[in-house]
Amino acid sequence: MIFERLARALHADVPVALVTRLDGAHAGAKLLVFEDDAEGDLGRPLLNAAAVREARALLEVGENALRSFGEDGEPVGVEVRLFIAAYAPKPVMYVFGAIDFSRAMARIGKYLGYRVTVIDARPVFATKQRIPDADEIVVAWPDEFLSKAPVDKRTALIVLTHDVKFDIPVLRAALRTEAGYIGAMGSRRTHANRIEELRRVGISDADLQRISAPIGLDIGARTPEETAISIAAEIVALREQRRGGRLSDGSLPVHNDRTPVTS
Repeated sequence: MIFERLARALHADVPVALVTRLDGAHAGAKLLVFEDDAEGDLGRPLLNAAAVREARALLEVGENALRSFGEDGEPVGVEVRLFIAAYAPKPVMYVFGAIDFSRAMARIGKYLGYRVTVIDARPVFATKQRIPDADEIVVAWPDEFLSKAPVDKRTALIVLTHDVKFDIPVLRAALRTEAGYIGAMGSRRTHANRIEELRRVGISDADLQRISAPIGLDIGARTPEETAISIAAEIVALREQRRGGRLSDGSLPVHNDRTPVTS
């Protein structure tokens, strides 16, 4: 049953991970993990839950890995080895605006497992020499590029253009997609002006709430590198449905585990 469901998922290009237990009495046991569901049994409920968390993390970046856990899923231990095969393309990050902040954002986007494309209409700025860590540099008007680019719920859209002639058209295009993250650089005053302009062209307040601006978490970032870290942290927090505060000030579990495993 697991392999039949795996085959259907692969045929439909649905992200899925297959976890195989390599040790102990349950060696060879399988667990099939989707973004919102899981099927199978590795021998212990807590081990199943730990495997689901790790498999979903690997699905975010489309990578395979060998992981070790305790028998009940403890993060420190070598009692059980699991091989996790994640079948998913890398998520995509589109960075609009080839500026110094974009160079840092491309670097940290790669660390997060994204395939990073930087887009700018100005060929003098949109060069591999300026942003060497980007997977692709595209010279195009941001909104025209985005209207044809592949976007899904894992896609991150980072608007760093900070220029109304670019910002408004690309944000309108962004809000027509199902991108999981839309962030825009600029001060509170700059964003308030953008909001008014977007309302004038018919964007609803519900859609406007999807824009994270000023972009990033409030960590006091000043440099391009610090700003990129704050943006990356916000992307992860939004994906995991967290507020982004200090762990020491909270009471929620350190790791999310929202979906039960069914065998």
